[in-house]
Amino acid sequence: MGALIVSRHPENPIGWLCLADGFLWMTTDMLDYHSVYGIAKPGSLPFPLGAAAINDLLWVPSVGLLATYVFLLFPNGRLPSRRWRLLAWLSGVVKVSVSVGVMLSPGCLDTLKGMRNPFGLEAAPWVTTVAYAILPLLPLCMLASALSLVLRYRRSKGDERQQIKWIAFAASLVALVYLITMVASFTHPSEAWTTAGSVWWLNLLTIAALLSFVTIPIAVGVAILKYRLYDIDLIINRTLVYGTLTATLVALYFGGIVVSQRLFVLLTGQKSTLAVVASTLLIAALFTPLRRRIQRFIDRRFYRRKYDAAKTFQAFSAKLRDETDLNALNAELVGMVRETMQPAHVYLWLRSGTAPKRQQTD
Repeated sequence: MGALIVSRHPENPIGWLCLADGFLWMTTDMLDYHSVYGIAKPGSLPFPLGAAAINDLLWVPSVGLLATYVFLLFPNGRLPSRRWRLLAWLSGVVKVSVSVGVMLSPGCLDTLKGMRNPFGLEAAPWVTTVAYAILPLLPLCMLASALSLVLRYRRSKGDERQQIKWIAFAASLVALVYLITMVASFTHPSEAWTTAGSVWWLNLLTIAALLSFVTIPIAVGVAILKYRLYDIDLIINRTLVYGTLTATLVALYFGGIVVSQRLFVLLTGQKSTLAVVASTLLIAALFTPLRRRIQRFIDRRFYRRKYDAAKTFQAFSAKLRDETDLNALNAELVGMVRETMQPAHVYLWLRSGTAPKRQQTD
């Protein structure tokens, strides 16, 4: 995505930041395999411990570039104002300081347990303390960068507002998936990444959390390249509708199974597969009416202006089929335009033969 943005907009630093971030993640994977293979087969690869030590610190710029500078500079490649320069400099200092601190910290490596850090200053254990003292500033810089995007959105209009919606939607999706995964991991801490029994879904959640990260560069690319830019409203609307619908149907499905099984146990003394059949039929019967109700609720709650405009157009269409008085139809047309578009003035030209007639209303 970074290469695509750079090829179209080389003056925008967002593309170069995406390229750098992708290169860092690729380097992290390469060094990970390099160090493991080099330790497993001594002499096969040079400096495996050095590669592991460098790999330990690369997560800082990899995460920091995307979560600070991309948010600060999005979408036009410039800071919201000069006052944000301090945050930009602070983010850079924090990332460099934490990276150097991790690199020089004595002790065992994170990626290779039991192996000592070859760059660690064994005589200066305070390096680790300083690095961990500075580390909390990194998420604070990320939050401040996200805040700059929120403030930019409040002042934006037109294309810029749609661009910010894309990255905000992607970031919200990633945060939601990661939150669900963290809650699930805390409820099953000893069973994570297993395939046994009822926790197979935890593996799927973890994979979904990792894959959700891809939505951010995709959203950045769509926003900057302005490819189907205004589709974001439809995507958000459908996500809200079908996300709510899915959660409601799942709750009704499992709730119906539990209630039905209780009834069968009370009546017959044993469980029955009819509970599953009944719950499935209930979900099938409720899908369409429930989707319509949720769609109307989402439209009224989050898209009130567009919802009212759509209702106005529907009412005008009904009158258009039945109205035969041209003057009344003119008044209806002007009223519909005023209510949906809310212009300062409305002008209506009617052509009768060769002499046009102009009608104005304020």
